[in-house]
Amino acid sequence: MYYKLSGLTQRLTGTVPSTAYSPQGLRPSVPSEAPPMIFATPTKMASESGASLQYMGANKVPDLQKIFQSSDGIPVHLKRGVPDRLLYRTTMALTIGGALYCLVALYIAAQPKHK
Repeated sequence: MYYKLSGLTQRLTGTVPSTAYSPQGLRPSVPSEAPPMIFATPTKMASESGASLQYMGANKVPDLQKIFQSSDGIPVHLKRGVPDRLLYRTTMALTIGGALYCLVALYIAAQPKHK
């Protein structure tokens, strides 16, 4: 005998083999139409573009290599200027603040309760 989960009673019920082997959530479905494209720029499907695919953006790797590989004494995590310094200082401030908060919480937890 074959069984399937009844959606109404949430129990196993007897059924035919075709229903038991293709549960409701796993049944193959073919959409009637293609989903709409949601890209901001016009794109080509891989099958439409032919043998070669073209990348539409500029290659920034050589410029970034020049910036990061220059030996000017600045650490790598600060090489891109003001945004890196701001991010670094914010991270350090939050780290120090969190450590101080943990120490204060431990100090308060270590104090005896007042009756």
